[in-house]
Amino acid sequence: MNWRGRPLTSHEVIVNTIAATTTRTGLRVRAELDTGAYDTGARVSDRQMEALPLTRHDWHGDWNYTLHAQEYDQAAGVPDPFDRPSPDLAWLCHPALTGLPAQDWDALTAALMKLHDQQRETSLHKRRGYRPRRTAPGTGRRPLLTLADRLLATVLHHRLALPQVAVATLFSVRPETINKRIRDIRQLLEQAGYTIQPSPRQLTSLDDLYGHAITAGIVIPSETKTAC
Repeated sequence: MNWRGRPLTSHEVIVNTIAATTTRTGLRVRAELDTGAYDTGARVSDRQMEALPLTRHDWHGDWNYTLHAQEYDQAAGVPDPFDRPSPDLAWLCHPALTGLPAQDWDALTAALMKLHDQQRETSLHKRRGYRPRRTAPGTGRRPLLTLADRLLATVLHHRLALPQVAVATLFSVRPETINKRIRDIRQLLEQAGYTIQPSPRQLTSLDDLYGHAITAGIVIPSETKTAC
């Protein structure tokens, strides 16, 4: 009703229209433009949804619900650091899989983080029409895969030849998402002057990956194997 078919000709019109919404019971809305970059095609697993502290309303609970922010912070903590793998994927950082000692892995991740941040800021600055940012860096929804997750996916595919479909299953995302993230990481690796060297051991399935990891003495979370 507030919009009433007005042409949405700019971000400013959209934000102002949302912010102008009121109700007789006293609703007030604060709206601002989120300039963050978000992945397309990202999926949220049933496990992730079940972990959210949602209270669904009696009327159309799929659409209407309350997310308890404070309770969520206590249960899940802050978002995973973008330069670290997701907790359930940390076992993939083992040198037997990456081919890199821990200190070399950390150094490579740090170098890619710097390049990624520079690339992202340049892209966002262009999308804003070269205007200064209005929100602090790092705000907005955290992508489903951290940069370290993306690097691990790239290493599994290019070093160990694990098919992208298998990698996508392991990371609980669509194959298209993994394909795009691997391309992104390859570009960053080229900028950093780093080449992934193929391993003599080539893997064709997740069972091969698990077998290789167990042989190397890597402890795999039991629910990871169950989920995949």
